[in-house]
Amino acid sequence: MYKDKIVLCGASAYEQKYYFNQDFSSLPQSIQDELHIMCVLYTEEIGGILTLEFDEQGNLQFQVESLEADAMFDEIGSVLRIKEIQREKRELLEALELYYRVFFLGEDAPELEDKEE
Repeated sequence: MYKDKIVLCGASAYEQKYYFNQDFSSLPQSIQDELHIMCVLYTEEIGGILTLEFDEQGNLQFQVESLEADAMFDEIGSVLRIKEIQREKRELLEALELYYRVFFLGEDAPELEDKEE
């Protein structure tokens, strides 16, 4: 069923709209809200269209598009902002990948490591 790229969510500066894939509606509302804020703030700051997509292996990818005629789109800022998001939201993004792999791809959940040190 999930063999191609699956869009989790996205936002467009051009249409000023946000999209959330309802296949992921079982995610906690706080996670859905955080994704919404993250995508909308990105497009407000950088412009263009941002989508978060899972690839065939369950990796979460940031996909960015912009219109050729969009002189306001900040291509360098886009790369820097995505790296910043990936650093700041690393735990969230890793948890989303694990969620997708377990519930959509049917992989076994890894054993939780004992974090007492």
